[in-house]
Amino acid sequence: MQYLLLIYTNEVDYAKRDAATVEKTTAEYQAFTQSIIQSGNFKAADRLQPTSTATTVRVRDGKVLTTDGPFAETREQLGGFYLIEAKDLDAAIGIAARIPSARDGSIEVRPIWVYK
Repeated sequence: MQYLLLIYTNEVDYAKRDAATVEKTTAEYQAFTQSIIQSGNFKAADRLQPTSTATTVRVRDGKVLTTDGPFAETREQLGGFYLIEAKDLDAAIGIAARIPSARDGSIEVRPIWVYK
């Protein structure tokens, strides 16, 4: 079964990290990614641009409305994702717990609804 692991972190706190911390975290992400590629769990992954680059789209009464920024003000922002293959939710949670940002942010695990 496929799961989307949504990575939430605090952008303000992340921007305050010193270069050595950013380098260490990047290396941890690279190691994690390589481990799930090698195990066969990896499907896709990407990091997102900051929420300041986001545009929210709504359609109301047939009109397209756009708003700069994310949909909601939150303490943590969606920063990236992994799409994985796992045998079940417990396995997906185990993989999510290994994502470096789980230590100071949160990882939302969502099963993918596969259309046939």
